Amino acid sequence: QALLRSIASVRGFYEQLAEEELGRKIVLPLRPAAPTVAEMEAVKALPGLQRAIHAIHIGIRQDGVREWNYTAGMVDAQGKRGRMTDREKLAVAQWACELEIWDRCINTSERTQLFDAHHRYPMPFHDEVLVRTRDIKLDAAYVYGLMRQESRFITDARSSVGASGLMQVMPRTAKWTAKKLGLKNFQPERLNQKDVNIAIGTGYMKLVLNSFQGSMPMAAAAYNAGPSRPRKWRNGPSLEGAIWAECIPFTETRDYVKKVMSNTTTYAALISGEPQSLKARLGKVGPRDKDAPAEDTDLP
Repeated sequence: QALLRSIASVRGFYEQLAEEELGRKIVLPLRPAAPTVAEMEAVKALPGLQRAIHAIHIGIRQDGVREWNYTAGMVDAQGKRGRMTDREKLAVAQWACELEIWDRCINTSERTQLFDAHHRYPMPFHDEVLVRTRDIKLDAAYVYGLMRQESRFITDARSSVGASGLMQVMPRTAKWTAKKLGLKNFQPERLNQKDVNIAIGTGYMKLVLNSFQGSMPMAAAAYNAGPSRPRKWRNGPSLEGAIWAECIPFTETRDYVKKVMSNTTTYAALISGEPQSLKARLGKVGPRDKDAPAEDTDLP
């Protein structure tokens, strides 16, 4: 009990599991006091952040991110070498959110000891995501949990293997999904358009979730590593979802599933305003029910 209490919080996968082992649901803490006008003016005057924002806006994001991280980590609000206080970092995160530079908002917020869920778990494109998920009966918190992990809400994000956009969809997967959804004249180069990416990504996500009988951890594993692998990983004894996730043999996928599920639980608390359960979302994982409908083996 003492060990569980020492790590229990809402901040991540193990922390949330510890909360539930102690008999508590996942409840978001009160937001810290908002940055004052003076605090905001001080960080907006920092040349390093001004340079970073300019670099990001003219398309040299990598340089802008490097400049932002250096300034937020190594320079105080008076422009002197040192480390920013948590209040100063909170103001920097707030400014990033106001500018819709979502990845820097999340990153800077995570550098503080002050937990502001609205900074760490922003919900850009709110109306598009909620309308789309309602239409296809998909959990909006799950979509946000995955999107945050995939792209940090960078609309033109592109991976080294060619995945594109908010939900990091591969061109081949996008074509297959568009055909399944009945979208005519779809062109993969449109994947960086947020509405197209959200439509294709959520459509594929729904098909994957259905294929795995609604299991969120297995669907997340399939989204990251392809559906054939979690089909193999599920064979064996029926396990708690947390134990199954810990046994995923790929380091990247194991980490991905835990983060997506933790993100989802936090987003659900934000969206609903109600206490949440990570364990309930993880459920149990085991061999496929013999009476279940046939799997879509064509799923890319």
